[in-house]
Amino acid sequence: MFTKEVAGTANALVGGWGNLGGGVTQIVMGTALFPLFKLGMSAEKAWRTVCIVPAVVGFCLGALIMRISDDAPKGNYKEMKKNGTMPEISAAASFRSGALNINTWVLFIQYACCFGVELTMNNAAASYFKSKFELTTESAAAIASIFGWMNLFARGIGGFVSDKANAKMGMRGRLAWQTLLLILEGVMVFIFANSNSLAVAIVIMVIFSTLVQSAEGSTYGIVPYVNPPVTGSIAGIVGAGGNCGAVGFGLGFRQLDTISAFYLMAGCILGSGVLTAFICIKGHAGLLTGQDSEQAIAAWKKTGADVGAQTLVVPGKSALVCFLM
Repeated sequence: MFTKEVAGTANALVGGWGNLGGGVTQIVMGTALFPLFKLGMSAEKAWRTVCIVPAVVGFCLGALIMRISDDAPKGNYKEMKKNGTMPEISAAASFRSGALNINTWVLFIQYACCFGVELTMNNAAASYFKSKFELTTESAAAIASIFGWMNLFARGIGGFVSDKANAKMGMRGRLAWQTLLLILEGVMVFIFANSNSLAVAIVIMVIFSTLVQSAEGSTYGIVPYVNPPVTGSIAGIVGAGGNCGAVGFGLGFRQLDTISAFYLMAGCILGSGVLTAFICIKGHAGLLTGQDSEQAIAAWKKTGADVGAQTLVVPGKSALVCFLM
């Protein structure tokens, strides 16, 4: 949706503030609404019944989006195709082209190891703190919400640094930043799993969460370059990787003891960081091999001076709708 040179920052801010809902949900559902519902029913029934609240909110938001939003920041698809600002390409051809690109699946795995980890932690963190440190449900939910609240800035930082690295080094800068974040994220999982002090565990979780969400932002700084005409399909496949990662890691926490599940998660994250070396985008340098084309060099040098300023040029209504989604 956004200019490639600033896509990392723009997508990261929009996506990060959307993911902020994970932290807000922990506070609203676990600390505020759950005690109220528990007054008139058992804890188990209250926890199931309180889910009516986000269901109603989600339904109302869906109706709102259908009524007021454009298809994209530049307008509706029908008008864009009519004006020639959107290329004519069938959905099947777009999906096929995106799905047959090996870079798409590397990013799919890497997004599974950052956004998938975030979704898993949104579900598992409260239970982890409650069982390991013998906290109440309300207290554990409040602490676990910190993970989601890091989206206020963390995903934006990941995208912004990716854009800055691109302005200095081209695609190699984006890939190096992506690799660094994933490796540090995997290390933090090991440390978090072995923390025996509540205070230390909270501090490590803040660092861990910042790295997770920064990696999400850096991933979508790379996505628009893979194959620009079919970016929508590639973005959709990569995004699905986050949900697949959440399912996989969630099964790990269900079938294994907590420490083993954390170790499994950490190992997968570290492995995904190594995969960046296999990303090879036409016209751009890879992490270890290849060279940027003259056109690519001209593009990132031209935008290097004003990356931050360009990010602000986003139509207000569409950006707001993206945030709400």
